[in-house]
Amino acid sequence: MKLRSVFDASEIKSEFESAGINPNFVIPIWKYVIQNPDCVWDEIPSLPSAAYSLLHSKFKTLTSSLHSLFHSSDGTTSKLLIKLQNGALVEAVIMRYDTRLGMCGGKPRPGGVRSTLCISSQVGCKMGCTFCATGTMGFKSNLTSGEIVEQLVHASRLADIRNIVFMGMGEPLNNYNAVVEAVRVMLKQPFQLSPKRITISTVGVIHAINKLHNDLPGVSLAVSLHAPVQEIRCQIMPAARAFPLQKLMDSLQAFQKNSHQKIFIEYIMLDGVNDQEENAHQLGELLKTFQVVINLIPFNPIGSTSQFNTSTKQSVTSFQKILRETYKIRTTIRKEMGQDISGACGQLVVNQPDNKRTPGTVEPLRDIEDLHL
Repeated sequence: MKLRSVFDASEIKSEFESAGINPNFVIPIWKYVIQNPDCVWDEIPSLPSAAYSLLHSKFKTLTSSLHSLFHSSDGTTSKLLIKLQNGALVEAVIMRYDTRLGMCGGKPRPGGVRSTLCISSQVGCKMGCTFCATGTMGFKSNLTSGEIVEQLVHASRLADIRNIVFMGMGEPLNNYNAVVEAVRVMLKQPFQLSPKRITISTVGVIHAINKLHNDLPGVSLAVSLHAPVQEIRCQIMPAARAFPLQKLMDSLQAFQKNSHQKIFIEYIMLDGVNDQEENAHQLGELLKTFQVVINLIPFNPIGSTSQFNTSTKQSVTSFQKILRETYKIRTTIRKEMGQDISGACGQLVVNQPDNKRTPGTVEPLRDIEDLHL
């Protein structure tokens, strides 16, 4: 019988309750495993005898392992290749930033270097976005909530993780129940992350967006929009046919009304496809009634056969200027990290780069997540 991850919250709590064991023991078990990832069950102190027997028969401390670790040449990014119990591989990326590079009230932010973890929710992805490496894999399987949480456990051994972004492999809202359960675990002890530090990204799965605020209040939403009109969206994102743009906008309007939160808009810049001044005006008109932050993302090539080219710096700057000055929409340009280890946006696909450098001097960057503050 395949053993479950001890971080599969609903499974372990259900098993404890069925065995007459107080589920409150789960939190100290998690805490001990995080601090002692190579432990065996009998090493955990002060559990009821029935708990040890149950843990041995049905659960593992970690069902996944760190298969490979790659560091970018500038030391700001680390990519974790994580091997699951079934042999499949997923990727998670640690990005190191300096909060002092952000501004608050016109003054530099206090603080220092801290880390954001980009988490995967599926092996592969069925959305098939034509500019994304993960889409070339096709869909393999959903991760369990425990497998999602274990990415944080592995990453926490390498860095003090403050932010979580579900922007890794897979469409998080196509694995809705597992993602929601994993986030709920991250919000409680022993992780105790703040909901405003967790962002879930989606290509626009409307029925799931409609539930998200009620299930995870305070958690931020990022939408991979990538085009201001349905025709272009369908051209580069085949799944967009199932999520018409106007219906998506209606669901985002409802989300914002209920949550009173800004929505992050992800917009990849593809030369000659969606980066013209006309497109900037279309995007501005589409979003002018929303409270959003638009994040313009330079396209990262996914191989020599890619059908797209990266927009010129002039095109990106002009696009940003129109959104900022004409439509007064806060718009950032993402500073890409980890391109040399295929850890940047759109590059996550199971492979093993040659680069295994030890991180050098960290040159932290400004983080889009600072916009939450």
